[in-house]
Amino acid sequence: MTKPDKKTLTRLYVTQGLSLREISERLSLHPDTIHYHLKRYGIEARPQAKRSRLRKFRLNTLEKGIREKGVRGYALELGIHENTLRHYLKGARETEKAEKQGK
Repeated sequence: MTKPDKKTLTRLYVTQGLSLREISERLSLHPDTIHYHLKRYGIEARPQAKRSRLRKFRLNTLEKGIREKGVRGYALELGIHENTLRHYLKGARETEKAEKQGK
């Protein structure tokens, strides 16, 4: 395994604004490895307060899109990674379930 140098990480993460996942895919390294080296080199992580683009969709709309096109196809149509869609759905379903139990 080759370690990423500070110049490369600064260019990709700070200058180009790529995510850890995008950098890890480009460098064929695990995202945790990228995160470790960012910390090691003193490169500050960006705030993670970015809201999901999926918040504007109702849960049943997302589920319908997945039934029609599959997770991968629908994520591609939305312009997001399929794991992002899965993760968002899991959280939305848990929230909906908790709200129903609270009523």
